Amino acid sequence: LLFLLIVLTQNFNSVFLCLEQWEEVSGYDENMNTIRTYQVCNVFDSNQNNWVRTKYIRRRGAQRIHVEMKFSVRDCSSIPNVPGSCKETFNLYYYESDSDTANRNSPPWMENPWIKVDTIAADESFSQVDLGGRVMKINTEVRSFGPVSKNGFYLAFQDYGGCMSLIAVRVFYRKCPRIITNGALFQETLSGAESTSLVAARGVCIPNAEEVDVPIKLYCNGDGEWMVPIGRCMCKAGNEAVENGTVCRACPSGFFKSTQGDQLCLQCPINSRTTSEGAINCVCRNGYYRTDSDPLQMPCTTVPSAPQAVISSVNETSVMLEWMSPRDSGGREDVVYNIICKSCGGGRGGCTRCGDNVQFVPRQLGLTESRVYISDLLAHTQYTFEVQAVNGVSDQSPYSPQYASVNITTNQAAPSTVSIMHQVSRSVDSITLSWSQPDQPNGVILDYELQYYEKDLSEHNASTIRSQTNTVVIRGLKPGSIYVFQVRARTVAGFGRYSGKLYFQTMTEEEYNTSIQEKLPLIIGSAAAGLVFLIALVVIIIVCNRRRGFDRHDSEYTDKLQHYTMTPGMKIYIDPFTYEDPNEAVREFAKEIDISCVKIEQVIGAGEFGEVCSGNLKLPGKREMFVAIKTLKSGYTEKQRRDFLSEASIMGQFDHPNVIHLEGVVTKSSPVMIITEFMENGSLDTFLRQNDGQFTVIQLVGMLRGIASGMKYLADMNYVHRDLAARNILVNSNLVCKVSDFGLSRFLEDDTSDPTYTSALGGKIPIRWTAPEAIQYRKFTSASDVWSYGIVMWEVMSYGERPYWDMTNQDVINAIEQDYRLPPPMDCPSALHQLMLDCWQKDRNNRPKFSQIVNNLDKMIRNPNTLKAMTPLSSGVHLPLLDRSIPDFSTFSSVDEWLDAIKMGQYKDNFANSDFSTFDVVSQMTMEDILRVGVTLAGHQKKILNSIQMMRAQMNQIQSVEV
Repeated sequence: LLFLLIVLTQNFNSVFLCLEQWEEVSGYDENMNTIRTYQVCNVFDSNQNNWVRTKYIRRRGAQRIHVEMKFSVRDCSSIPNVPGSCKETFNLYYYESDSDTANRNSPPWMENPWIKVDTIAADESFSQVDLGGRVMKINTEVRSFGPVSKNGFYLAFQDYGGCMSLIAVRVFYRKCPRIITNGALFQETLSGAESTSLVAARGVCIPNAEEVDVPIKLYCNGDGEWMVPIGRCMCKAGNEAVENGTVCRACPSGFFKSTQGDQLCLQCPINSRTTSEGAINCVCRNGYYRTDSDPLQMPCTTVPSAPQAVISSVNETSVMLEWMSPRDSGGREDVVYNIICKSCGGGRGGCTRCGDNVQFVPRQLGLTESRVYISDLLAHTQYTFEVQAVNGVSDQSPYSPQYASVNITTNQAAPSTVSIMHQVSRSVDSITLSWSQPDQPNGVILDYELQYYEKDLSEHNASTIRSQTNTVVIRGLKPGSIYVFQVRARTVAGFGRYSGKLYFQTMTEEEYNTSIQEKLPLIIGSAAAGLVFLIALVVIIIVCNRRRGFDRHDSEYTDKLQHYTMTPGMKIYIDPFTYEDPNEAVREFAKEIDISCVKIEQVIGAGEFGEVCSGNLKLPGKREMFVAIKTLKSGYTEKQRRDFLSEASIMGQFDHPNVIHLEGVVTKSSPVMIITEFMENGSLDTFLRQNDGQFTVIQLVGMLRGIASGMKYLADMNYVHRDLAARNILVNSNLVCKVSDFGLSRFLEDDTSDPTYTSALGGKIPIRWTAPEAIQYRKFTSASDVWSYGIVMWEVMSYGERPYWDMTNQDVINAIEQDYRLPPPMDCPSALHQLMLDCWQKDRNNRPKFSQIVNNLDKMIRNPNTLKAMTPLSSGVHLPLLDRSIPDFSTFSSVDEWLDAIKMGQYKDNFANSDFSTFDVVSQMTMEDILRVGVTLAGHQKKILNSIQMMRAQMNQIQSVEV
């Protein structure tokens, strides 16, 4: 309580001014102590009006004034013959003024202009009288008034017919004191004008503290007490709270504090130190390191020592290596092993790195077990294997990892399997085949053994042919029959394994006669030139056979190259580039359309070779249909025309509801066109981004099922897409997805400015969608398409998010090599993410087939309960990269940045206008709050609500770490 004025009986003459009848006298209090009082007792006179007034009292900023009065009142009934006008009460008044202008006559001694506060009554009155004088009963009453606004005021006390003494008057106001609480300083604050008023006071963070919740407020109530704290400040990183939280002190040398908060500074962990006071982390000592993912309170660690006791076990051209863990792990538990293979000898002058053909199981780098199986080595060759031990900080050390080495020499071994076989030509009773040399001949190839039999007969009825070259003519075959062929190579160590089964068919009599009739005019018309060409061709064939064999890419002659699947009688994809004249492939597989049937309506995009348009196609006898039209720009070269039409030659061989359908081509008029069915919703990646969050999981799985079905069809036809991605999937108005864009072969041969395709081994490869073996060794197979399909699954479930986000292509390659895999997108069922991980198996033989993928998705669609289990926010496996699918709210400085990160930036103003401007407030939002903000789209509501739930989880995790 702060006092404006203490009125004591000793000073009444200097403080009070009386009108009449009040007089200053000496008396006694209840304890018989002498006191000075103002008293009045004119009870026998009627119409009393006795006033006493204080001098001018300055307000000092107070809005409400409190008056404590000590007084005594004589009981009227104790006075003999007292008239009925006797009173036992008096009145309290106040008068405001900006200056001390009062005199004996002004302000007037009447209720107006004075303002009455209250009529004061005594709780106890006195009546006894003894020789020492009256025995008084002292009463104490407190009254308050306000608001007051002028510079000062006067108080007045009115007696109107009583017998009383005014002993003391105390005038005061209340204020809340200066205080430090919740890390903030609040200055003293006057209470409000009303007894129930709450006056807000803004706090200021103490030195070395910063706001965590704003605004920082306290409220001062009418009794001068602080209440209702809002917001708080916490000590900055590098500072700790001391002296009951009133001081933020810098961490002393050898201690650190990495984040703001109330926690104390921690002592530097082992092998680290600080360079100054107020450290937010401890610096590792020389030779010790810390990874980005290591907690700051973890000791600094070093690189491991070399593995111990490496032993080898050689079996022909394979070796099993085993070893013991390093004596010193460097203080870490994430030790893994790398294998460096060097081939020594062979006349090359020292040891060189092994080629890419050497196989390591389970892998060459990042081994967690202390063993590895190495195969496909060269026979009779000396090798050195270095077994490196590395851990999470090895890449920070300036020195190479420590290793243990072992030398081995391989034994004699049979050759590896022949991997590629081609049909060179065929007739009604013969087929000419050529194949490549085994990848691992393991010595000099003595000869080859070809085994063949009719597909309808048993393998026990097979015939064999020996050949010292890698080409052979098989004669005496039946017209129009399908035969199964296998080949194997032989060295002094014996035969290798047979190759996989391939199916080739002889010509029928009709095909042979038709071919002769078509070529007869050409033969007759150019007999002389043909003879010269034939002689030259024979010479070329002989030279090529002796030098290189009949490789597909080196051969300058070919008939139609045919492949058949292992399903008897099913004809599959024919590569148009195997035709001597690519135009022949276009004529065979693509229907020629007269340009008068085509009407271009509008340009809808641009392709590599020209514009992409929409329009109408009206074929004779058929209904008009809406189509997409690719045009070849004018001024094209013959090679550009051939490449442009090659896609039609490929597309025309396919007929499946989930593969884009070719209507035909226009090649005899200008411009040259490729005409396909029209897909209303365009490319899948753009369509998903435009409809973010608008589909159910079942709808998304249905899209994925359609894509997988189309790829199963292509895989069954032995076609490898090589560029499977959401951008190359088209969507129609019924949400049917169809595989399109069959032109990656162009990218692998020609340059392009598209950043999606990155140079690798002389070609262009879409790194983010391509399997590791396809990037490193150009091994494009249906298994590599399965890898790409896993990326497409991730794109679909993330609504068109860019795979691997903003990582560079080299970062992607390095991360995949270290076994990093994309984390599950938001709300992705665990069954779907597991299927993605299956598609991303490093060993291509372990990846599922497209038929298995289709069956798996069908089961999910039939049993939707399997799609309800969601993948946890963080995987149990420690990955070398941060899980970037979940935005960490703590990395954003504002709610606006967070909204941009989750692609909901259009609602910034909605959040701000509704006072959802801090993470603490946003984290408490409910669905009703989201609706109130103005988010009406169901997909957007779901995305924001899920992000808020993740925010809460991250906050809880932070609080758990602090505890």
